[in-house]
Amino acid sequence: MNDPAGQAATERFRLVVVSGGTSDPSSTRLLADRIASRTGELAADRGESVEVGVIDLRSLASEIATAIVSQHIGPGLTRAVELLGAADGIVASAPVYKAAPSGLFSSFFHVLDNDLLIAKPVVLAATAGTARHALVVDEQMRSLFAYMRTLTAPTSVFAASEDWNDKALGGHVERAAIELLLLMESGFARQIRDESWKSYQHEYGSAGGTELDIDLSSDLMRLATGGKSVPRQR
Repeated sequence: MNDPAGQAATERFRLVVVSGGTSDPSSTRLLADRIASRTGELAADRGESVEVGVIDLRSLASEIATAIVSQHIGPGLTRAVELLGAADGIVASAPVYKAAPSGLFSSFFHVLDNDLLIAKPVVLAATAGTARHALVVDEQMRSLFAYMRTLTAPTSVFAASEDWNDKALGGHVERAAIELLLLMESGFARQIRDESWKSYQHEYGSAGGTELDIDLSSDLMRLATGGKSVPRQR
């Protein structure tokens, strides 16, 4: 029997944009926003809604560097972890320099706990000055997110300087947005978390399943599961 009350309820998704752009305005942020906006439009057409949060890595540069060398988590990075932990989907957008995603972008994801993004849907996007960098998204970024065990959308989006007025870019954005929305609708990440997250971590842990135990008490993992970080003793 159909449930009228259930049909009337609006499905709400939390989408987080991670932008590694360093300029203002940033083409990297513009591309990520375009994907997120189209995802929201498609959701609205289906009677759903998307709440978008943004992590601008440019503003977190000093905290990311500190976390790498001292493991200290600053307030901005704490908020970023909270956003990602609660996200139903992610748009990760990086500028490409010298045939690689920027160091700031890569360093941010290196700082995160390996188990934070398990099964979360992710659209990968990148910008560069030339089309020579087009394969960076699938050759380097996709492998990073595979290591973190995310669910990356089949379609990645790349934009060189000459692509912004090309209709093909719009087609890539459209496909990526559709795929992201369908992945979020599936609820796969939520099911992993609610039904089998602990056993999933134990079997497929951060070092590829070699651990005898998984430490869930770190500051990053405590934040990801809704808790608070513990002040460090001096």
